[in-house]
Amino acid sequence: MMNPNAAPNSLENPVADTMANRIAAIRQRIDHACARVGRNPAEVVLLPVSKTFDESAIREAVGLGFHRFGENRTQEIAQKTPVLLDCAIEWVVIGQLQTNKAKEVAKLASELQSLDRLELAEALERRLQLEGRSIDVLVQVKTSPEESKAGLDPAHLQDFLQQLAQFQTLKVKGLMTMAELTPDQTAVRACFTKLRMLRDQAAQEAPAGIELARLSMGMSGDFELAIEEGSTEVRIGSAIFGSRTKPI
Repeated sequence: MMNPNAAPNSLENPVADTMANRIAAIRQRIDHACARVGRNPAEVVLLPVSKTFDESAIREAVGLGFHRFGENRTQEIAQKTPVLLDCAIEWVVIGQLQTNKAKEVAKLASELQSLDRLELAEALERRLQLEGRSIDVLVQVKTSPEESKAGLDPAHLQDFLQQLAQFQTLKVKGLMTMAELTPDQTAVRACFTKLRMLRDQAAQEAPAGIELARLSMGMSGDFELAIEEGSTEVRIGSAIFGSRTKPI
């Protein structure tokens, strides 16, 4: 017989698995990571990554105060934009971008975090001029040894920044990277450390108009390490929205 005076079992009263609670838990982890290295949590932006998630999930996140959302594919942005016009969403492209998708980015996105080659910059410049728009961009740098990872060769960063200074519609705001996919936290941290050091070095010689204050690094599985190494923006998908049921 159950003892009516016994303390309740925590397993019988779990914290509800809601988006609001998941976000609160992430923010608490951000706070703790900042505290470990003496940073202000206000310095770290949380970017929800809504790729593969539907309109209802995005609307729920909007109701919780978010209006910037990361997406990998311009096709998804094109599909979601018409049904979410009332939400005043700013779309951030975070996936590797083919040059022939520059038209969609110029029309629909407010920011691109995966700029990694001159050919793409030129295509974006042409399309943005036609649209009469400009967008913020981050340069994606390859700091992982994995061949599958995209990004600019770190050795070419300074030259690339010099080239980007000529483009009027591309507002360079910082750098982005993806860490090595490994359980080895030392290896993961090294990817983030490398980007921060590259940024610090590049900032000393950055041409006029090029800003490098932002470091977009860290995802659901490694964002605390990224924050400890200087990330100013973490890109979080499944830890906010739950497990994906569609392929990425």
